[in-house]
Amino acid sequence: MRVLLVGAGGVGSAAVGIAARRNFFETLVVADYDVRRAQRAIAFHSDDARLVAAQVDASSADAVSALCREHRITHVFNAVDPRFVMPVFDGAFAAGADYLDMAMSLSRPHPDAPHERTGVKLGDQQFEQATQWEGAGRLALVGMGVEPGLSDVFARYAADHLFDEIDEIGIRDGANLEVAGYSFAPSFSIWTTIEECLNPPVVWEKDRGWFTTPPFSEPEVFEFPEGIGPVECVNVEHEEVLLVPRWVEARRVTFKYGLGAEFIAVLEALHKVGLDRTEKVSVGGVEVSPRDVVAACLPDPATLGDRMTGKTCAGTWVTGRKDGVDRAVYLYHVVDNEWSMSEYGSQAVVWQTAVNPVVALELLAGGVWSGQGVLGPEAFDAVPFLDLLTAYGSPWGVREGG
Repeated sequence: MRVLLVGAGGVGSAAVGIAARRNFFETLVVADYDVRRAQRAIAFHSDDARLVAAQVDASSADAVSALCREHRITHVFNAVDPRFVMPVFDGAFAAGADYLDMAMSLSRPHPDAPHERTGVKLGDQQFEQATQWEGAGRLALVGMGVEPGLSDVFARYAADHLFDEIDEIGIRDGANLEVAGYSFAPSFSIWTTIEECLNPPVVWEKDRGWFTTPPFSEPEVFEFPEGIGPVECVNVEHEEVLLVPRWVEARRVTFKYGLGAEFIAVLEALHKVGLDRTEKVSVGGVEVSPRDVVAACLPDPATLGDRMTGKTCAGTWVTGRKDGVDRAVYLYHVVDNEWSMSEYGSQAVVWQTAVNPVVALELLAGGVWSGQGVLGPEAFDAVPFLDLLTAYGSPWGVREGG
């Protein structure tokens, strides 16, 4: 396996640190628009000749393809934000490489009824090319981070081993993380967070298909494990709702994120004044995107680890029946920031996101997972993934009762 990792930000850099401890790959080319970031990502592993830094423009499929050919890449690992999904996806295909990402191609709300009907859904552009990938004998494993990713693996595991019938698969994400010295400091990319949280959330129901609701709808308090406690969660647009129903039988699929009232208020304020917009505006003769300005004004999430305390939890809540008896379980994965910082030097949220695609790449390298076309994580056997994740030193858990 010869891997091109596109994007040396927080998640990409964390993935380098995780992969460097494993022996499943021959070469890992770490590429970024700013080659200095790529160099910093591999600097901690200067004695590992498998790691190479390179420059790439992720907005150019041709540039991605050329870099793949230069290094004889077999697998492209996309770790840049979702606006670059399609050029990286297309560049990998053009170069004859397999592909893996953690976020799917962007959605566009319905022009007339955005809070009732779907427009262009997350991943639609990628699934439109599924036949081409399958015909070429190539695999695009999409949505393979933590959420989406591990949450989808949990859904598959529940369907195969814990339930005979499933009523609802509900992804529930929450944390008790705090960042000292900042009144507002998102632990993940604010660009992606705005995209997810202000777009109309999608819900799937067996008798209705995919439909949308207003942002932050259907609030509920969910009790998270391992000391995190109760967190209010709301509907947010996310890939699992677009992925899980394609492979797992359920009556309803939802995604709810524990944002908190203050975080929601900030996002709503950004939306009211237009600072969530991606279209460029002229400022003193310079064309800038308001959302890019917001991102530039906030601290880089990758640099917050030494100021952060607490835990983050990603998980999948499933209700239904087993042997005729009603059942509810919550399958979850918790990362303590103190542990991830001491063990890997990465803050909890980016580390939790990064470990799952590395596990998936190792399964692909060994032929344990294999396939053709555009596939989500739930298209594969969950047990090898969960076993290997535990072997990486990051176990998962199951709470009966949901």
